[in-house]
Amino acid sequence: MTSFVEAARREKLAELVKRGVAPFAYRYDRTGPTAAALDRFREGDATVHRLAGRLVLLRPMGKTTFGHLEDGSGRVQVYFKVDEVGAAAYEVVRLLDLGDIIGVEGPLFRTKTGEVTLRVARFTLLAKSLRPLPLGKEDAEGKRHGELSDPELRARQRYADLAVHPEVRDVFRLRARVVSYLRRFLDARGYLEVETPVLQPVYGGASARPFTTHYEALDATMYLRIADELYLKRCIVGGLEKVYEIGHDFRNEGMDRFHNPEFTMAEWYEAYADYEGMLALTEEMVAGMVVELFGTTTLERHGATLSFARPFARKDFSALVRDTAGVDLAHAGDAELRAALKRKEVPDADRLSGGKLVDEVFKNYVEPTLVQPTFVLDYPVALSPLAKLKRDDPTRVERWELFIQKREIANAFSELNDPEEQRRRFEQQARLRAAGDAEAQQLDEDYIRALEYGMPPTGGVGLGLDRLLMILGDQSHIRDVILFPMLRPE
Repeated sequence: MTSFVEAARREKLAELVKRGVAPFAYRYDRTGPTAAALDRFREGDATVHRLAGRLVLLRPMGKTTFGHLEDGSGRVQVYFKVDEVGAAAYEVVRLLDLGDIIGVEGPLFRTKTGEVTLRVARFTLLAKSLRPLPLGKEDAEGKRHGELSDPELRARQRYADLAVHPEVRDVFRLRARVVSYLRRFLDARGYLEVETPVLQPVYGGASARPFTTHYEALDATMYLRIADELYLKRCIVGGLEKVYEIGHDFRNEGMDRFHNPEFTMAEWYEAYADYEGMLALTEEMVAGMVVELFGTTTLERHGATLSFARPFARKDFSALVRDTAGVDLAHAGDAELRAALKRKEVPDADRLSGGKLVDEVFKNYVEPTLVQPTFVLDYPVALSPLAKLKRDDPTRVERWELFIQKREIANAFSELNDPEEQRRRFEQQARLRAAGDAEAQQLDEDYIRALEYGMPPTGGVGLGLDRLLMILGDQSHIRDVILFPMLRPE
């Protein structure tokens, strides 16, 4: 249903067409972005500028109209005067609305109040806004009304959120800089960026429930990938000794502050390395990223002062569980682990067993204590079907996870390269699936065949880009760092 305001805008659209004004242009040749024009003016350049952007303020005053024009670089005041643009053109100015996109041409000057302003000699309507943007207004007490504030609506209408909130645009510019840094860091160290299948006949590389689809041409069930890992390690087998991929993965799971079913991972693998080498590389990467992006090793985020100065803390998985939950994993059975979960009032604790119990104890007791950047090392073998056994302890594997602000950011292994041991691990996962664990990994015969050709010792890392952005961008919900997150259908 069209609102009164939208109806009025459509009436203006009809009037513009009647006057011979094209309401939706093909192109407009700018002399440059607004910020560059303002910089040149302050340096004494009196050049006539052609700028374009969205009208975010309009103040008609008889034969003159002031407005603010905003583009991706900033905003500038614009000044329309009937004597400058002509009577016929000024009638078109009266048909402009907030949100319209226009091009303006003229010199810059300073008003009596000192504001840099473009005196419009000519202007062109580039796109008529038929729906008012929720720009909001400020009352005499400084309170804003009518702006886009509901978090779900902002995520659902990200186009409007971006249009009216410059700080949101800044978050996604930061995201682009993070991705650019990752690529430059890995490229500089000899890594090759590759692309692996998103649509797969067998999913693997993580414990998760997949999205399933049907490929009609082959009459085959296919899956959206849940991780890049197994295909990247196939590349290692083939002689591409350092590879990485930055791409989307998909997991058929619930949505909350830290989970979106479509998310971005960066994964990299290096032949002849192990998890210690990957730890040093990842620490260098994250610490260097913070310094490059923010010029400091210390960030204030979500009420905490985070230090990214090297070295990050290194802590033992079992010791952390013992110190926080009072459980010795070397001797504890399922009953003791369930009792620990019940002390935290974890629902469905009685339904969990084995590795799931250990994982839940860690999540409920240890993770809330890991605020500063911390590497947690040497996980129980039951939690890590793709990692090599720890060299001096066969009950654990050579695996670490990086935690920042109570959340896992990255995960790494000394990768399992023994095909017979890998088969045994997959078969154990199959038994878990048969017992009802829908997230247990599948047996991937082709991946085992690849290992049988021989995979060199390999270290690998997976880094969750969205969660890292939540920290770097100081955002409290994963949907605030994903341009178009998953939402319930309208």
